[in-house]
Amino acid sequence: MEKVLVIIPAYNEQDNILETLTALEKSCSNVDYVVINDASTDKTENLLKEHNANYISLPINLGIGGGVQTGYQYALENDYDIAIQMDGDGQHLPEYINEMICAINEVKADIVIGSRFINREGFQSSASRRIGIRMLSLIANMLCGCKVKDVTSGYRAVNRKYIKFFSEEYAQDYPEPEALVQSTLLGAKIVEIPVIMKERTYGKSSITFFKSVYYMIKVSLALMLQKISWNTRGKKG
Repeated sequence: MEKVLVIIPAYNEQDNILETLTALEKSCSNVDYVVINDASTDKTENLLKEHNANYISLPINLGIGGGVQTGYQYALENDYDIAIQMDGDGQHLPEYINEMICAINEVKADIVIGSRFINREGFQSSASRRIGIRMLSLIANMLCGCKVKDVTSGYRAVNRKYIKFFSEEYAQDYPEPEALVQSTLLGAKIVEIPVIMKERTYGKSSITFFKSVYYMIKVSLALMLQKISWNTRGKKG
């Protein structure tokens, strides 16, 4: 029987994390999970301990990229067949996990993306972020043929091959689009499935309007540099 791990990065999610775990345990008792507590300064770790949750607490804040990569390293070391990223703030509904697993097994996908923008139901993010996401999707498509609408979605599943790859190499800061470009350049089969996402119930996103602009510029440049680097390596090879 295949082993499935849900990786849940969490930073200062004391108001959301237990609800997220309860929903996961209720919907998908067939999967394991690990919470990556990214040096939270609130009560997140205390709540995880009281809940007897499976978690890893990082000694310093590594950001989303470092936290997720820690989860992939855990998945590799514990011989999981499929790893699924799911945010700790409750926006990702665990009801779609089995559909993601099916896409890995039946469609033979390497990576499955839970996309808000296929059926356009549920929380669609702010207008400025949607514009930025569309631009990043266009850039990713132009650079390497990565035809994913929701390139910033952190709700995704990967097979054993990409568990190993992401455990060794994973972009930092805002890694989701970069990881997709890397994977496309490596020949990954990427499938998008429609999902509904909720708006964060408590707390607020760390990404403000100005951070969204910075994010779009930074990631656009990173994608271009990644493509140039790939072409350079290919010519040397």
